[in-house]
Amino acid sequence: MSKRLMYEFKKKLEELDSYRGKGTELITLYIPPDRNIADIANQLREELSQASNIKSKQTRTNVINGLEAILNRLKLYRKPPEHGMVILSGLVTIDGKEKHITEIIEPPEPVPLYKYHCDSKFYLEPLKDMLREKKVYGLIVLDRREATIGLLKGRRIEVLDYDTSMVPGKHRQGGQSSVRFERLREIAIHEFYKKVGEMATNAFLPHKDKLVGILIGGPSPTKDEFYQGEYLHHELQRKVLGLFDVGYTNESGLYELVDKAKDLLSEVDLVREKNLMNRFLYEISRDGLAVYGEEEVRRYLELGAVDTLLVSEDLRLERVRYRCPTCGAERVVTLKGKAASRQICEKDGVEMEEVERIDIALELSEIAERMNTKVEFLSNETEGGEMLLKAFGGIAGILRYKPK
Repeated sequence: MSKRLMYEFKKKLEELDSYRGKGTELITLYIPPDRNIADIANQLREELSQASNIKSKQTRTNVINGLEAILNRLKLYRKPPEHGMVILSGLVTIDGKEKHITEIIEPPEPVPLYKYHCDSKFYLEPLKDMLREKKVYGLIVLDRREATIGLLKGRRIEVLDYDTSMVPGKHRQGGQSSVRFERLREIAIHEFYKKVGEMATNAFLPHKDKLVGILIGGPSPTKDEFYQGEYLHHELQRKVLGLFDVGYTNESGLYELVDKAKDLLSEVDLVREKNLMNRFLYEISRDGLAVYGEEEVRRYLELGAVDTLLVSEDLRLERVRYRCPTCGAERVVTLKGKAASRQICEKDGVEMEEVERIDIALELSEIAERMNTKVEFLSNETEGGEMLLKAFGGIAGILRYKPK
């Protein structure tokens, strides 16, 4: 699924998640791709007959209306779409007003279950799961003093375990022979490596189906001894992609490891987004090929001067067009989310009417596609993505050239 479609999918789920019903009257129906539509319709008719027994008149009416709306929509399908579908129906409150909605979502992944669900909110967890990163990388950083285990999930590094060793320093205590001291030290190192291997097993094996590979970082010879000694579980040992020199072996070392492995991880979102923001910031610092802010980016996009459009995944801005009902004068304003704004016509002094509302991220990405401009949606979970949203308003561009 493209980043743009994922942005639309995420935004739609946020909207549906905000809706509430007065009782257990919001219906969510999950239909897998291999399910028979006629069988589902028959089951819904049974639910419809049972709904007449609901004690609350209001809830009974709303559930019946919701079921009838779903049955009417199902008549349009001979079979489910490729990935199945999710139908949501019910009376919800939007901006203080009640409205009956019926939505059909064709998700980016196959619907995993058949489920009929009634509640005061729509059941969206299986859909939200589709937004979560599926591929992960295991991260291990260690020296002879400490070790940290983590996961790289798309754009986020998650610390899973940390421990320190009992390995003595290189200088022996008085009364011990150097041979005995070195032997005890080697035993302690071996035991620590075994412990780190067990930590990695407990951390990574539950994710083995999603685990693309494992990166190991640390000073030499520690990381090499650990890998060559095969202290990892045999299933994990086969997944090691590379060993990298890092100076830190705490949480900071995990970030350093990902940075050192950036060529190997060039397609991973965290590294890709960091590279994009570094390129943008470099151009900003030299007053070069960079632009930010809605109006400036829009102007350069329409000139075809933008090579890469950077948009925050958490940008929730809408371009709203108002028109005076008397003289027809128009005004365009940018608003946050679903916010409304009372606009008064300067000529006639009457309130203007809202006639159009467009999501700015989608609008700009459509312009970009017409101009053969690459579009990148950056997550707020990364340092670069957070900077894009907070420091640059969530919209920026790397230019092909600087128009005169």
